[in-house]
Amino acid sequence: GFPGNTNADSVVHYRLEPPFEARFLRFLPVAWNPKGRIGMRIEVYGCAYRSEVVNFDGKSSLIYTLNQKSVSPTKDVISLKFKTRQTDGILLHREGQNGKHVTLELVKGRLILSLNSGHANLPSPDARVTLTLGSLLDDQHWHSVLLELLNAHVNFTVDRHTQHFQAKSGSRYLDLDDEISFGGIPGHRKSVVFPRKNFHGCFENLYYNGVDIIDLSKKRKPQTLAVGNVSYSCSHLQIVPVTFLSSSSYLALPGASGEDKVSAAFQFRTWNRAGLLLTSQLKHGSGALVLVLNDGKLKLSLSQPGHPSRDVTAGAGLSDGQWHSVSLSLKGSHLSVMVDGEAASVAHSLRGRIDSGDTYYLGGCPDSVSGSGCGGPLGGFQGCLRLISIGDKAVDPITVQQGALGSFRDLQIDTCGLTDRCLPSYCEHGGECSQSWDTFSCDCAHTGYLGATCHSPLYEQSCEAHKHRGDSSGLYYIDSDGSGPLEPALVYCNMTDSTGTSVQHNGSHLARVKSSDGESPHPVAFKYTASMDQLQAIIDRADHCQQELAFHCKKSRLSARHDGTPVSWWVGRTNETHTYWGGSLPDAQKCACGLQGNCLDSQYYCNCDADRNEWTSDTVVLSHKEHLPVIQVVMRDTGRPHSEAAYALGPLLCWGDNSFWNSASFNTETSYLHFPTFRGEFSADVSFFFKTTAPSGVFVENLGITDFIRLELHAPSEVTFSFDVGNGRCEVTVRSPTPFNDNQWHHVRAERNVKEASLQVDQLPSETQAAPADGHARLQLNSQLFVEISAYFGSGSSVIYNFQEHHNHTFGKNASSLAALFHEDLTLTGEMATLSFRTTGAPSLLLYVSSFYEEYLSVILAPNGSLQIRYKLDRSQAPDVFNFGFKNLADGQFHQVKIHREAAMVSVEVNQNARRQVILSSGTEFNAVKSLTLGTVLGKWQKMRPPTAHGSEALGREHRKGARRGKPQLTERGQRPSLERGGAAVGCGVPPAPWRLRLAGDLCGSGPTDGGQPLVTADGSDSAVIGGVIAVVIFILLCITAIAIRIYQQRWLYHKNESNIPK
Repeated sequence: GFPGNTNADSVVHYRLEPPFEARFLRFLPVAWNPKGRIGMRIEVYGCAYRSEVVNFDGKSSLIYTLNQKSVSPTKDVISLKFKTRQTDGILLHREGQNGKHVTLELVKGRLILSLNSGHANLPSPDARVTLTLGSLLDDQHWHSVLLELLNAHVNFTVDRHTQHFQAKSGSRYLDLDDEISFGGIPGHRKSVVFPRKNFHGCFENLYYNGVDIIDLSKKRKPQTLAVGNVSYSCSHLQIVPVTFLSSSSYLALPGASGEDKVSAAFQFRTWNRAGLLLTSQLKHGSGALVLVLNDGKLKLSLSQPGHPSRDVTAGAGLSDGQWHSVSLSLKGSHLSVMVDGEAASVAHSLRGRIDSGDTYYLGGCPDSVSGSGCGGPLGGFQGCLRLISIGDKAVDPITVQQGALGSFRDLQIDTCGLTDRCLPSYCEHGGECSQSWDTFSCDCAHTGYLGATCHSPLYEQSCEAHKHRGDSSGLYYIDSDGSGPLEPALVYCNMTDSTGTSVQHNGSHLARVKSSDGESPHPVAFKYTASMDQLQAIIDRADHCQQELAFHCKKSRLSARHDGTPVSWWVGRTNETHTYWGGSLPDAQKCACGLQGNCLDSQYYCNCDADRNEWTSDTVVLSHKEHLPVIQVVMRDTGRPHSEAAYALGPLLCWGDNSFWNSASFNTETSYLHFPTFRGEFSADVSFFFKTTAPSGVFVENLGITDFIRLELHAPSEVTFSFDVGNGRCEVTVRSPTPFNDNQWHHVRAERNVKEASLQVDQLPSETQAAPADGHARLQLNSQLFVEISAYFGSGSSVIYNFQEHHNHTFGKNASSLAALFHEDLTLTGEMATLSFRTTGAPSLLLYVSSFYEEYLSVILAPNGSLQIRYKLDRSQAPDVFNFGFKNLADGQFHQVKIHREAAMVSVEVNQNARRQVILSSGTEFNAVKSLTLGTVLGKWQKMRPPTAHGSEALGREHRKGARRGKPQLTERGQRPSLERGGAAVGCGVPPAPWRLRLAGDLCGSGPTDGGQPLVTADGSDSAVIGGVIAVVIFILLCITAIAIRIYQQRWLYHKNESNIPK
């Protein structure tokens, strides 16, 4: 945000850094001037901008001939902006030899980049590639294009959305002709390959490798050639569209009174398959005319009293988001409708005279009008109309907007608000996206995945998971990477004591190797029923994998010749050649008999190496996971007379599931696991098994600045999945008739995508929560992912983390020398604390750090929800109290507070944008830090009465930067920092801090939240429950502290050692 003006005359300038490009600007006043009246005046100034434009009329083009200076041997870069209202047209084209070309064209409002390498020997998908970006680009707005060709690598960007393509080896897109055509293809080339029409619209700032093509053309330079009517201004007739925003929208227009015919025309575009387009009641009760869109087709109906309805149907697939033209007429004995130039009509006998009605309703009807198609089952039209005419008169929507013509409701005039919700598509794994005006849906049939966005795998991830479900041996599809990009693979699951997974290939039969002409035969690659990526996922997930390889040989060796040349080998999944054989480590070059010492000839390590003139065999087992599976076996010692060989490769066999049976026990109060930040911006899922006896606790949590996700055991019979992506807190809860804390394994699976959130526990019914329409969709997290178990504690309880034990809080002669030295000499000149929290009630204590010298730091939410920080660094002076009126922080949302003190200067930052600095007067040194507290402050310092956080709190994790190295110096020998609790129900694996307060409020930000009653006094014991979460508490002791401790330690040890030296 930025500050505004404070009176009616002064002007506040604010320069945006960095500058940005935008089509619209929306200003959100966050606060009004408390001393003035409400008002705002805005002026926006743009940056210096150079614009060179060229206009094509649909029959013209601009040809640029490259010179040697502009030709780059390694890279071609083309950039431009364009705008048009046509759906199709060539933007650029460049050819080469053998049909090689690069073409950029607009097709149905989308940009398609076509690449042909010109290699006839390459498969068709590799020789011809198409990349598609953008949608609805025929909206008469400027769109930017950047095309980068780097030999075989292509970067294609439209409006900052980029696709990358890496061509196959041998494909190059730079060795093309030195002629590029823009806006179309020259006539002598068009008829051969590209019969498509030229571009009709404008280009702006067209550059090729930094060369301004439009400027060269304007100056009539010889490198450019304008073909047809090319102009250098962009002035097109502006067409005013009208957007029907809801099913209750309508546009009422007067009819052509007195005419004996009915006619109307317009263009429309929509994603909806059904809706009312037009209706009119004819004069003198002669009937009604209704035009509807039904199942993507147009249906024109004429109804007259006493006569059956007469219908005309035209068009198909009209709900494709493209502009379609419609004209209808009723005159004489004909009723006709024309769609996109194709007419359909029906003859009928009229009853009486046909007179045009007084009013035509487009898109819907007012509430006061019924019949004649109004209030029907199809509902109103949602989409865009333009080029509307009633009778022979064109309608100006601006006149309608000004109130001079007709009437309307819930329209957006002078823009088409249609949005393509399927580009980019949020349907995963090949799911087919379809859409309507306000939503999209995914067809997951035949994908192997389920859910609103085809994210959830239909199949289990391993045979071990199938066995856990009680399935018997058989063929199963398994999806080793779950919701990842790999497709399911068909395997055989052997449900014995140790569950086995078997993947077959095409070479399980005995393969003979014999070369009659003395040449080595061509080895055959094994093809498995799973792809190499699927095989790698299966192997990586397994505990152990192996393949059995049986050799049969007659005067055919396995190992190397005397000169060291290998005569047989096998190839693994990374295409590396391996000469070792089963039962040994890589490169040992010993068969199983060689390791066991039972080969037929003790001089050799393989039976086949004996080179006998009779059949012998070696059976080996390859079990090095990193090299499996075997994709090729080569035996080359078969060129001698009477030499023969044969081999048989068994299936890939794997056992175990290292992801299914891995587990972690949280059995101490400092137990937790942390992982890198959870990456699931638009879709993500979490699944695990748990068992516990604790009544509640947090399983998984990851935080952002305001976004978060959390899975928790909310109560003994409730598991809750909560998150916030910017639309307010959303929560999904599964409740069980029996408790989950029964010390038995329970399975949890949670998923969140742009459509909905779902949660399932065991076989209980899945619970879902729909995402708000047109809300925020991207989940943005920035902290580590923590896996932990938390504990809740109630009113009157507290958690204290003791940095230093000191009995009786005195420094008598009986105290240890090191403790006394620490208490007397250690001073902190600065510290840093970071808290992320959420609460719906105030006042509330967030953080309290105490010292043995009655000094303290407290972070408090005042009764009005504002932030208050208190410092007392001198027990003889009153504390410094600072109130920060940034906003009400007790609003149920996540907030982050950072406090950084250096001497007397304190910097405070809230939510990474609101900042303030204050200066202390009570001192600059924090002496003998004792403990860090959340909750009721205990002991003699309670007389200071900081506000107390009562209610249901959850103890979570603590991460203290900088204090870990100092902790040994802060404790006496044999002592450990302690954790004190009062009334806390602690589960397994509870770290010492920070703390989470449970929320008491509605879900997804809807409705009021019950924050309870405010505390009457700071230490009131009858306060109601305060809900909230303190997610991260970081207390940083500056490096100088650790250095000071080290210096004092060394000084004390020096004096002690010196005193022990005999005089």
